[in-house]
Amino acid sequence: MDLAQEEPAGDGEMEELVRVSTANIPNGENHLQRTHFPGMVRKKAYIFDGLGNYYNKEWDLAEGSGQEFCWYHVELPKGKQKLSQSAQYLIDVLCPPLKLQDILSLVSNGPFCGHVDGALVFRVNSPGPPSSNFTFRLAARVTENSVITISLGRVPRLGFSPVGQSLLSEIPSIESPSYHRGERNEGSGIVIREHVLEFLLTMNHSEEADNPVPKSVSNLVVHIIDTHMDHLQDVVTKLEMELDSVELELDRGGFALKKEMLDDRRFPKMHLNLQRLLQVIAHGEQVFPRVKEKCSSKHWFASEDIGSLEELIGRLRRLKENVGFLANRVTAIQAGLDSWQSEQINRKLYYLSFLSIIFLPLSVITGVFGMNVGGVPWTVQKDPALKDGFRNVMGLCLAMLLLVLLCFIFPALYSRLTAWLRRRSLKRTWSQNQRSFLKRTIGLQERGGYLRI
Repeated sequence: MDLAQEEPAGDGEMEELVRVSTANIPNGENHLQRTHFPGMVRKKAYIFDGLGNYYNKEWDLAEGSGQEFCWYHVELPKGKQKLSQSAQYLIDVLCPPLKLQDILSLVSNGPFCGHVDGALVFRVNSPGPPSSNFTFRLAARVTENSVITISLGRVPRLGFSPVGQSLLSEIPSIESPSYHRGERNEGSGIVIREHVLEFLLTMNHSEEADNPVPKSVSNLVVHIIDTHMDHLQDVVTKLEMELDSVELELDRGGFALKKEMLDDRRFPKMHLNLQRLLQVIAHGEQVFPRVKEKCSSKHWFASEDIGSLEELIGRLRRLKENVGFLANRVTAIQAGLDSWQSEQINRKLYYLSFLSIIFLPLSVITGVFGMNVGGVPWTVQKDPALKDGFRNVMGLCLAMLLLVLLCFIFPALYSRLTAWLRRRSLKRTWSQNQRSFLKRTIGLQERGGYLRI
């Protein structure tokens, strides 16, 4: 299609065309026509009775009534899809009843907090690649009786599950080679592998085992922001553990390990990931205080949850300081590696310059005596008086070499000689002062006088 030959329609004509095309299609047929991505996103729907109980429900995007409220959560896949593709996924699962402006307010990049079509919408979407572990996207649409949230990938501890179905409710036993994965032993509980235990240690919270069921929409909003903070804290904890292990490897490693880290650009990549994480935290610092201000004016938002939001904002600021410390550590390690690399280069250049200084006068001497001109001494090999010419040239080269080496060694010899003379003079002055002090004190004791200050 040649776009240059098409005549663009005016704004009024385009709106009229869209209005006519949507009016001719029934609502049910229009929705079925947009369902082109089945199974591309994960959907979870809960209904809460306001008394501490929750139930799974069907995906109908309906709001609760009375004390009941609903929660609909969508997990976008972590892949290499474009932002427009993510918007198509959300249109597929949220329209209707949501409109295009609602979808754009939820899926767009950057921080946002405001009212869209009567609902409070906030997002902390980072513009990084969706496949990166340091790209976080969380958006929420909050009304009095329903909450719709969208996240990129799975957020730990965000959902709800019975406590008995969690791994943390089991009694673990020590890993043994005779046990198989997931095998139970009578009286000793379940066997936990070492890599699973290391994964649990990187988390600063228990996984889906201590989630209090929210009793109001305000409790649910605090829970969503809290789990987002926990997710960020988990990533920071993993970075700290990785940085500690890398520092230990650098202390124990040698030339090959440092060269490999420099070639892989490991620390510049880690620094870039930290900057992405700082960007996400900065988005949270912009959005969450505005969420607190807007929620404080809502009659259905509890005052206790306002205080909880204030604590989460303070926690976010402390997390930002911690990430800044990590960035400084990475910068210091990278600077150490750069200085080590420059030292290696300078050492090689020193050896090369030393060899060039040694062989330069020798090459000059051999070049002079190798010229095809007459009158150069010791070049007439047939003359019996000059039969030792080669020996004389070699002696001259040896003398030049000794002179060059003496020039290199002389500064060290001079510094050692001056240091020895300085120490000798200090010992001499100390001994003289000591003898004079003893003479003065003895004379004063004999005369019974006082020492003049």
